[in-house]
Amino acid sequence: MTSSSGASRRQVLAVAAAAATAPLLAGAPAEAKPKPKTWDLTILGTSDTHGNVYNWDYYKDAEFDDSKHNDVGVAKLATLVNQIRAERKGRATLVLDAGDTIQGTPLATYYAKQEPITSTGETHPMARAMNVLRYDAVTLGNHEFNYGLPLLATWIEQLGFPALAANALNARTGKPAFLPYVIKEVKLGGHGAPKLRVGILGLTNPGVAIWDKGNVEGRLVFADMVATAAKWVPEMRRRGADLVVISAHGGDSGTSSYGPELPNENPTALIAEQVPGIDAILFGHAHNEVPEKFVTNLTTGERVLTSEPSKWGQRLTRMDFTLAREKGRWTVTAKSATTLNTNTVVEDPAVLAAVRGQHAKTVEYVNRVVARSSVELSAAESRYKDTPILDFINHVQTEVVTEALAGGEYAGLPVLSIAAPFSRTAVFPQGDVRIRDVAGLYVYDNTLEAVVLTGAEVKAYLEYSAKYFVTLPAGAPVNPETISDPAVPDYNYDVFSGVDYDIDIAKPVGQRITRLVLAGTDTPVAADARFVVAVNNYRRSGGGNFPGIVKTQVYNAQQEIRQLLIDWAQAKGVIDPADFFVPNWKLVREGVPVF
Repeated sequence: MTSSSGASRRQVLAVAAAAATAPLLAGAPAEAKPKPKTWDLTILGTSDTHGNVYNWDYYKDAEFDDSKHNDVGVAKLATLVNQIRAERKGRATLVLDAGDTIQGTPLATYYAKQEPITSTGETHPMARAMNVLRYDAVTLGNHEFNYGLPLLATWIEQLGFPALAANALNARTGKPAFLPYVIKEVKLGGHGAPKLRVGILGLTNPGVAIWDKGNVEGRLVFADMVATAAKWVPEMRRRGADLVVISAHGGDSGTSSYGPELPNENPTALIAEQVPGIDAILFGHAHNEVPEKFVTNLTTGERVLTSEPSKWGQRLTRMDFTLAREKGRWTVTAKSATTLNTNTVVEDPAVLAAVRGQHAKTVEYVNRVVARSSVELSAAESRYKDTPILDFINHVQTEVVTEALAGGEYAGLPVLSIAAPFSRTAVFPQGDVRIRDVAGLYVYDNTLEAVVLTGAEVKAYLEYSAKYFVTLPAGAPVNPETISDPAVPDYNYDVFSGVDYDIDIAKPVGQRITRLVLAGTDTPVAADARFVVAVNNYRRSGGGNFPGIVKTQVYNAQQEIRQLLIDWAQAKGVIDPADFFVPNWKLVREGVPVF
């Protein structure tokens, strides 16, 4: 009995012990592994501010407004940035810009042309505004090169933060001409939080080699943006970058406005696809609003976050990253982006104050009267009708080139001129015409050049421009608003003076110039005829990829066309179409005028 009773007691104790250890046995649920602690980073991005500080339209002398009631300017951007900085209460927030900063408004032009900062020592208004906003880095856009390398260098010196352009190389040494990248060490906020090293790579647009050839030829060359990223991203990682962000001045379409002689103009999506190790790309140049787009890297399978914040300060990109740190390494556990509309906030008073005097001086300048117009002249119909206001441009260009070439090798050739309706909203009112009216017509800082074209090349050029009209059979209803492709910029509807021609929009693209004759005659333009053609430097350098125009100049005095128009009007005192309007082209369908 005793031995049997002892055995039973031992069995009871064994069962109890087994019950106590049951959770540790196979088949029992394991304890949940604690999630790693996370931190967050916000990166704010702007691009293509194009000289806009105040929410102001210098051409209308009024607050900026458009059909969608967008606002513009760094002052508006600064308010959004400061709100987000306050919201984040000291947690890591970086602010980047993707380029095209110092060109685009009379404010920017004034301090490049009328009172250049290289001569006066004045701080550029875009340096003043951006320093108040406290950017962390800016990428150089193609328009940063418009006014020459000395002015660009002066502006960069005035910035309180780095300017980046890894693929702009010294033509002699092949080394970067500007800072390629920076690695910013940021505190993620909170007591004892670790630091994060953020690598920021800047890529400018290779099209600079065409669009500003006169300023950079022999000095700078522009490498492929994808290849440049592939070179520097691993280097940044080796140097300790935990997170890599690219600020790129190039769109994401994968296409170019020029031919294959230069690297791709809009390769942002290609960079994300082809270069491993990139977490996000802020991009610009195309003036589109892309709140958030993910591109999968073909090597790693990682999703690269991309965003483009429209133009002129109308939008601010906000990128948010969630990060975890394990075994001494950072990983991105989540990321997202959106764009914020600046029309939801007031302008930042500190930015306004920093630029107030320069803004006032620019307003005074653009409101100076340069001449009186005998009638109202408008560019509203200039895309599809021959209008006096474009002949004003062509007349001035022809006159300047003819005078410059008088007595020389090309004096015996007829001078033609190319103009385009750079802004369909441009108007010279009857009566006083101000500088802002002229600038509103010719909104770019192009200079005047001239080349020699054959009759065949003139026709090919006109055919290229004519492709932008919709095909409209004879008898079909005509809608002036849609007769030209609304997706094509106004300035691509180039028109010639000095020859007479018809554009038959009932015919296929490439066969639309049905009548091309010498001015005022019925004599067809011979294919081998030779003409001097006055043209702006953008077109002559290949902008828009128009055929036959990229040639050695026979005239290039580096004179700004806008200023030539102003000078001509001031000298005449009166703008009268009788002095320059010579109707010479029309849209037709099967030979019958459309209008």
